[in-house]
Amino acid sequence: MSRNGQERAAVVGGGLGGLSVAIHLRLAGFQVTLYEANERVGGRASRLSFGGFTFDTGPTLLNYPWVYRELFAAAGRRLDDYLELIPVDPSIRFLWPDGEHLELSSDICRLVAEVERLEPGGAPGLFAFLADAGEKYRLAFEKLACRNADGPLRWFGALRPGELLATGAWRSLDRELGRFFRSRRLRDALGSYAMYLGGSPRELPGLFSILPYGELAMGLWLPRGGIYALVEAVERLARELGVEIRTGCPIRALRVEQSRVAGVVLMDGSHEPWDRVVSNIDAPATRRLLENDLNGANGRRPPRMTPSVLTFYWGVRGPVAGAGHHTIFLPADSRASFDELIRLGRVPRELPFYMSIASRCDPALAPPGDSAVFILVPLPRRSQLGKIDQDALRDQLRARVLERLAGHGIDLPAASIAHEQALTPAHWGRRFGLYDDSAFGAAHTLFQMGPFRQPNRDPHVGGLYYVGASTTPGTGLPMVVLGGRMTAERVLSDVC
Repeated sequence: MSRNGQERAAVVGGGLGGLSVAIHLRLAGFQVTLYEANERVGGRASRLSFGGFTFDTGPTLLNYPWVYRELFAAAGRRLDDYLELIPVDPSIRFLWPDGEHLELSSDICRLVAEVERLEPGGAPGLFAFLADAGEKYRLAFEKLACRNADGPLRWFGALRPGELLATGAWRSLDRELGRFFRSRRLRDALGSYAMYLGGSPRELPGLFSILPYGELAMGLWLPRGGIYALVEAVERLARELGVEIRTGCPIRALRVEQSRVAGVVLMDGSHEPWDRVVSNIDAPATRRLLENDLNGANGRRPPRMTPSVLTFYWGVRGPVAGAGHHTIFLPADSRASFDELIRLGRVPRELPFYMSIASRCDPALAPPGDSAVFILVPLPRRSQLGKIDQDALRDQLRARVLERLAGHGIDLPAASIAHEQALTPAHWGRRFGLYDDSAFGAAHTLFQMGPFRQPNRDPHVGGLYYVGASTTPGTGLPMVVLGGRMTAERVLSDVC
């Protein structure tokens, strides 16, 4: 506590989760300082600009816009006064090696036509899926995901018996989708979100059918200026409220005295005292920063983490014919690819990857007539890849991606790439302080979700809290923003 009696808190890491918790603590009257190691805030949701092209480094789409509206409303502001959202519809196109495709849309007539094309007579199953997943979505956000609850009994105790059954938590995501769709292609497409949650659709809980539902029901959006425009809007809000943001300020250690956090140690060795510190760094990586750790927090077994990624940022001359804003390239055998990536820790023989061309919706992100192309390839984590030459791997996978694009008739020859940058898993790990180079934080297996996930209050070090992808409620931009409010509530409950 400061001399004038005002409560104080430090936030280490300026991702959207860190910015969110800083805003909520500031609204509660705290003096808040946020330390960010990089030259700009945003964490994995950063920005690259070169050759007249602008790219989001990580997240490339915005879903659940209500989450960000609530954040601004908490401060008495309107999101629309800070940011323009452009709808993206059709939202995502899935492609298989044999040329089959599926295009998702929030336009129910277009969506029904697509489902019927892949699964004749599948419309009733689609409507049943939307009703079922809609109820799961309601339960998840009204009663589960957005609440701080210690232990499974209190967490699941918010549900009535019928509601508990409705979550489908004991069934796999693939089995849950199989209740509504016979088509293997439909199940593979709607289950592909599992890759970014650190598991296969055959092992992650059926509750995660809310992921495709949420995008279908509420649409996908691109902020004008890219996803980083959202980060800039939230940063502007934080500064207007009085949060002190110090960029280019990495932390060497978190000082611990008598089992309580005592402040941050800067790279020059100087110590800045704080009674409460919120870490927006992955919890396992945060533990490595603990100085005078007498409770063995560093020795705790780390959680299972999500895959790492290789990302390409291509400034392409001219339009890219044959591709939409968002395209996911799926393997013919999804079971084998998931098994190789997740369980065996190998680069899949059939390479799944994602492509975004944000300049299709916002032409200002590229020079006139040109295209800003983003490619994301999920890969095993550092501990699984071992000592492999990641630069050589980058070149091999670049060739495989271009070959797959050409196989689908997508007009993007190597010669059209005028500018290129790439981030290997090692680059991601170093740049953003990721544990084991994991791109999306801790995995969302059954026993790493809800009350089983890393809590947002450290159980061993008093005054230390967490926010972000590896703690509750989970990974993804909307979840870490919601997590900021939840962590602030934890801090407030300890103060009061």
